[in-house]
Amino acid sequence: MHGRSNSLGLLLALVRNSCTPLSSTSTMLPCGPALSFVRCLVRKKNVSGESLEDSKLCRCLSTVDLIALGVGSTLGAGVYVLAGEVAKSDSGPSIVVSFLIAALASVMAGLCYAEFGARVPKTGSAYLYTYVTVGELWAFITGWNLILSYVIGTSSVARAWSGTFDELLGKQIGHFFRTYFKMNYSGLAEYPDFFAVFLILLLSGLLSFGVKESAWVNKIFTAINILVLLFVMISGFVKGDADNWKISEEYLINLTAVTENCSSYENVTSIYGSGGFMPYGFTGTLAGAATCFYAFVGFDCIATTGEEVKNPQKAIPIGIVVSLLVCFMAYFGVSAALTLMMPYYLLDEKSPLPVAFEYVGWGPAKYVVAVGSLCALSTSLLGSMFPLPRILFAMARDGLLFSFLAKVSKRQAPVSATLTAGVISAIMAFLFDLKALVDMMSIGTLLAYSLVATCVLILRYQPSLTYEQPKYSPEKAALAASERESAVSESQINMIQENHFSLQALINPSSLPTEQTATTVNFLVGLLAFLVCGLSVLTTYGIDFIANLEPWSIGLLAVLVASFIVTILLIQRQPQNRQKVAFMVPLLPFLPSFSILVNIYLMVQLSGDTWIRFSFWMALGFLIYFGYGIRHSLEGHRSDGDDDSCSENSGLQEKNPVEEVDEPENANESDQFLAHERTSEC
Repeated sequence: MHGRSNSLGLLLALVRNSCTPLSSTSTMLPCGPALSFVRCLVRKKNVSGESLEDSKLCRCLSTVDLIALGVGSTLGAGVYVLAGEVAKSDSGPSIVVSFLIAALASVMAGLCYAEFGARVPKTGSAYLYTYVTVGELWAFITGWNLILSYVIGTSSVARAWSGTFDELLGKQIGHFFRTYFKMNYSGLAEYPDFFAVFLILLLSGLLSFGVKESAWVNKIFTAINILVLLFVMISGFVKGDADNWKISEEYLINLTAVTENCSSYENVTSIYGSGGFMPYGFTGTLAGAATCFYAFVGFDCIATTGEEVKNPQKAIPIGIVVSLLVCFMAYFGVSAALTLMMPYYLLDEKSPLPVAFEYVGWGPAKYVVAVGSLCALSTSLLGSMFPLPRILFAMARDGLLFSFLAKVSKRQAPVSATLTAGVISAIMAFLFDLKALVDMMSIGTLLAYSLVATCVLILRYQPSLTYEQPKYSPEKAALAASERESAVSESQINMIQENHFSLQALINPSSLPTEQTATTVNFLVGLLAFLVCGLSVLTTYGIDFIANLEPWSIGLLAVLVASFIVTILLIQRQPQNRQKVAFMVPLLPFLPSFSILVNIYLMVQLSGDTWIRFSFWMALGFLIYFGYGIRHSLEGHRSDGDDDSCSENSGLQEKNPVEEVDEPENANESDQFLAHERTSEC
């Protein structure tokens, strides 16, 4: 047995050396520079070599802190505005169904984040998950777009806070700055917003001071916001009238005739829909759901706290799921109360709640709504600012961004990244007109959602996922037993892997995952993404042809839908890895697949101008990555120290039995590398 092990080790060494540099200055033989470059783009972050509990950051957040952070970030000022806008123009009273559909779509993405939060409880959110599973280039693209999303989100919320506060003061601040500081340049704001800059810098200082203090402030504002929303819901159900959900079409036709000054009621079509619970039909309800989907964006900030929460493998999944549930109940309750208090066609799109309270005779309640709106904006601003420094910190620590961003203060907060993020966001809020840029937030968020769902699909079908479990995890014993059981059976099946692809192997694969089945799933997931893009483009730009029953459009739609279903079923036939973690996405592969479909469809809905602006941002990102990141990547330096030029293996790797022989020699070096990152709980 010992002789076979040595022979296997020699064979692996020969295979590795065939694609490694002979020296630091020599070229790659026989792979060539091009193949080496491509391998560097797809190298994956290996977390098996570092303990998941080691961190420079302070572990002081509880599960309640994460729920408050998720609710505060997600349940922003939109809850005070969005319900009126969607109910009046799209859904009517069925806005409650729109929020339900949007919540289900968001939960699909949230569950994928929750599984990765349990698997890899490290700072970085979707950036880290992509790095571990898909590779470095896609990880950089994800992280770079998240940076854009959070910067624009922070700046736009700060300007909204400033505008709301100005409204309460009778627009005195805006009038003063328009008079003395007016800017007449295209692309710039009407006037520089000094108040928004002060607000961003104030919260940047708070976040730099420490995450524990920031969490307390967030909990206070979130609690006030929830209390105000409860007041709105109770008031709505007390003063509401169920007849507002049963308005007849005849009444709406008469109202339209009066509004349009028609001399006769004949041949008049209602401009307010057909009345009832779904006045604009189910298509209107779906259109409202597409808008409401963005109301649930924000929960992903919880995934950036992996190194600052006490028990991340348990707290992150609970935080994500509970915060989405709380937000759905709040949106559902407020929209129901609003449409019960006032007929949907009379709702004010900009300030629905104060107008609704005036309608039922409770005018002074608008001041309570104003307080809740400011608290919601405050928590939303904190929720946008909180994850941005952690993405910068994670990327800088991996070497993909400039190293000074990875510096940590004595209070174990990413101070350099926080202050840098605050200054950039403050400049954006100070000078620029953000209305044209807000849609770019959606690209980064939806791309991150899509990639996380893709990563879950890929990772669950890999043959080996064993990695070191955190010592503090209460699930460690159960998970370790599961890993040992799966590792033995996987090592046996991997010894007899098939070398040739066949249709039989695709339909009736082995009972346990192998490299062949993993490669098959990777190909099928890529095909799935291609089919989803085709479906989204066809149903967006070819909807008129489909409605007119054009033969080519119907045929193409049928082929794409059938291929989509067959691809999902083929993925479902492949064997999954049997390793258990604290939380796992149910209904695999159906749930992640539909999450990818929803996210890519919404991305295709964005305007061409948004994609053009996005391309400029990506050009800047690629300049940084290929000019700095690819040469300073920590994974690249690690692989230079190993025999491998650029790792192609999964980031969550099972240790090779042959490599374990050499492990004691490198143990001290590994301990030295990790020693400076160890930290105790705060």
